[in-house]
Amino acid sequence: MGLEKGGGVRPDDIILALKGHVKEGYKFNPVSPLSAEDPWYNPCPSPEDKVHVLVCVLSANTAEITDSVLKKMAEVRKLASDLGIPQMAIGTNIDSACPETEKDLKNVYKSKHIKQKVHDFSASVGIPVNCIFPVKNYYDEIKINDDVDSLILSALRQMIDFGDDFIDK
Repeated sequence: MGLEKGGGVRPDDIILALKGHVKEGYKFNPVSPLSAEDPWYNPCPSPEDKVHVLVCVLSANTAEITDSVLKKMAEVRKLASDLGIPQMAIGTNIDSACPETEKDLKNVYKSKHIKQKVHDFSASVGIPVNCIFPVKNYYDEIKINDDVDSLILSALRQMIDFGDDFIDK
């Protein structure tokens, strides 16, 4: 479940999760937010319960993000910023979004189309360009591919580094 229009995770529940008040295994309900009386509510979160990095995953193949989703993202990002939580985004499906990267994944940082997508998303949501990582999804490959893996591992490395920096503060 994402932040999609007409449902999806409620920003209130994401904010509770950021603060560590959501117990593991909770199934988010788009109709009813988690409350302090709910058995899935964690009243005393430990540092391990709190979110260390906020990661937004979006498809680079999507034409545009709706205003309602952007509004939810902005609300969640503002609170994450207030809490000092680092934020990043992962743009998936870059091969489907751009013929240049579909032909050769090594062209990902040369692609004007992908660069424009990254800049547009950064401007819409406020995540800095250097914190948005394009990746290709495995979906019909039989063998692993070093070019695909290097993009995914680079994003994961940054995620870990951001989380480590947050914990060290």
